[in-house]
Amino acid sequence: MKRHFIRRWFLLVLVLVIAGGFLAPRQLAPLVDHLWREAIVFGVLFLMAFSLDSRAMWQAMRRPGAAALATAINFGLLPLVAWGFSLAMFKAGLLGRDLAIGLLIVGATPSTLASGAVWTRRAGGNDAVALLVTMITNLACFVVTPLWLLWSTGQHASLDLPEMIGHLAVLVVLPMALAQLLRAVRPLGRWATAQRTPLGVVAQCGVLTMILIGAVNCGNKLSSGGGSAIGAGQWLAMLVAVASIHLLMLYCGHLLGRAASLPREDRIAVGFSGSQKTLMIGLQVAITYFAHLPLAMLPMVAYHVTQLILDTAVADRLRRSGPQEASPRQAGKSA
Repeated sequence: MKRHFIRRWFLLVLVLVIAGGFLAPRQLAPLVDHLWREAIVFGVLFLMAFSLDSRAMWQAMRRPGAAALATAINFGLLPLVAWGFSLAMFKAGLLGRDLAIGLLIVGATPSTLASGAVWTRRAGGNDAVALLVTMITNLACFVVTPLWLLWSTGQHASLDLPEMIGHLAVLVVLPMALAQLLRAVRPLGRWATAQRTPLGVVAQCGVLTMILIGAVNCGNKLSSGGGSAIGAGQWLAMLVAVASIHLLMLYCGHLLGRAASLPREDRIAVGFSGSQKTLMIGLQVAITYFAHLPLAMLPMVAYHVTQLILDTAVADRLRRSGPQEASPRQAGKSA
């Protein structure tokens, strides 16, 4: 029981945080109002980047094909697919404007900062590729994310492109760059590696705090009657949409990796890092730039929870089937 809780504590606390934000928004609002959101985001991204080993990423750059493919899926194909789902489901009346815009935010968000490498490693893949994709997409998101959102949501939101680029550069690029510079100091780098688990726990607590802020905002809107038009059908449609987008991109990563003759371990990395999205940046974008649509943060939360659940099953299946399929690299060694 204790071991199960340790492995699933984030999901369990996540449920409690969301429930608390929705059920008691007025009681929690005074607490949330005193939280410095930007400082939380800065600190979480710093801690996550501080625990990333840059040496593994440099090794992956020797064969950049897999990382380039995963980046193209995450920042190219996935946003287009999310846009298609959002437009089709909005026109069909399956999603309201908040949730439809939320899907667009999901698409524009960079790859996950931690779980991509973790699930890649769990499945027997090349986690160095996943780490490299993490750094590329997150360091580029201060330009790519605003451009995608300006194109896809321009008619629904007034976005100041230069302001958004500058804001994300300071909030995302600066902490990650600073963390990697500090890792270059060997004692600090060794300490960060040794303390990866506790640093990750602190970072996840920061993520939960951001989710609480968003949940309280959503709860206030629902309690005031602003979300009365959102029924069970729309919530179900949102869950189907995020699960479908994620699984489709996960499959495309493996399929395109096979077409590119990538080794099995690289295909696994492409699948996970190309299809996963980071909750931290997505929440910050939703709360900061779409405050008039409080429920727009829900697809980002749903996508994150969905990828954790689905990818656990996918990773375990890939790990079990690993010996049955030798990669080209392994075949060359055996020959």
